[in-house]
Amino acid sequence: MIERRASKHAPSFGLYVHWPFCAAKCPYCDFNSHVRVAVEEDAWVEAILREMAYAAAAQGEAHPILQTVFFGGGTPSLMQGKSVGRILDEAKRLWSWTNDVEITLEANPASADAARFADYRAAGVTRVSLGVQALNDADLKFLGRLHNLAEAKAALALAQKTFERVSLDLIYARPGQSLAAWQTELAEALSFGTEHLSLYQLTIEPQTPFALLQHKGRLVIPDEDHAAALFDLTQEMTAAAGVPAYEVSNHARHGAEARHNLIYWRYGEYAGVGPGAHGRLHLNGKPVATVTERLPERWLRQVSARGHGFTEWNELLPADAAREHLLMNLRLIEGIDLAAYRARWGMAPSTERIAALQQHGLVTRDGDTLRATPRGMLVLNAVIAALAV
Repeated sequence: MIERRASKHAPSFGLYVHWPFCAAKCPYCDFNSHVRVAVEEDAWVEAILREMAYAAAAQGEAHPILQTVFFGGGTPSLMQGKSVGRILDEAKRLWSWTNDVEITLEANPASADAARFADYRAAGVTRVSLGVQALNDADLKFLGRLHNLAEAKAALALAQKTFERVSLDLIYARPGQSLAAWQTELAEALSFGTEHLSLYQLTIEPQTPFALLQHKGRLVIPDEDHAAALFDLTQEMTAAAGVPAYEVSNHARHGAEARHNLIYWRYGEYAGVGPGAHGRLHLNGKPVATVTERLPERWLRQVSARGHGFTEWNELLPADAAREHLLMNLRLIEGIDLAAYRARWGMAPSTERIAALQQHGLVTRDGDTLRATPRGMLVLNAVIAALAV
């Protein structure tokens, strides 16, 4: 493994590793997560290593420098520390690393313990994203979480003691949640002093238990106006606490932004391995979208038979890649550099379309920098649709 420091202008590259298993399926979740009674962990890790090697080989000799690794899921904190270590060791063999690589692991409070966290830290994990989701027992039960509030606080304290960097995840805009209730809850979350918070509004995803409850009229989430008020309150409180938004749902102290997620939002390059993982690779100067088989057992069989579980490996048309770039980049508070965007794709949103959105208070423009306003962030998909060329 060669350690290097990527230059400021070097293309960004990260590795996403998907661990698909959970102890229970949350009723709001549409991620590729699966409950299994028993998992032969070594076999799954070996398959991930084989798929990593396949992705690295596809990149050819001119490997980018690996800047971040992210273990997502599912529940990666169900993995053993030695498994995380094996994956990181293989990543070091396959790619050159920056000497300040960010290694994040998503963790659930229900699977947090001192020995497990110590093993992750020894394996090289530098950052933990803790999925607390709510700060009262009633809502934790409603969200299908396996931990209670006391366990969540204990897990957070342990994470802050063990790791250099900690992010706290919460879901708001829950049924019946008032502005006053969210203000109290968010104030408590901010009092913990984590460098990063991911604060997501509850959305009802198709084919989830919550979607069925909503269809039957047994689950009602806040309407658009109330959700917007909750969003505005979130922005005000986090900014005042020194952890302002840098993306629609993510807030951090200056310099503590999630570097792996910034690769996504700045439309960089990342390899995605494990069941159901997505990736964006740059091969021969062209963007390629990759997808792996979603069903874990089928993915495992495919890796065993042919060395990988990729089901899609598609070169993106410039117009499609440009639209993805626009969609991802405008999620960021920093906005998009139109000159760099035009240089990369040979196209950019027209001044007429930008002007029309400015008149409605949805975007601002400062020279070549285009940003969505707070109002625009609330209807970002519509803004993207209006801007797309």
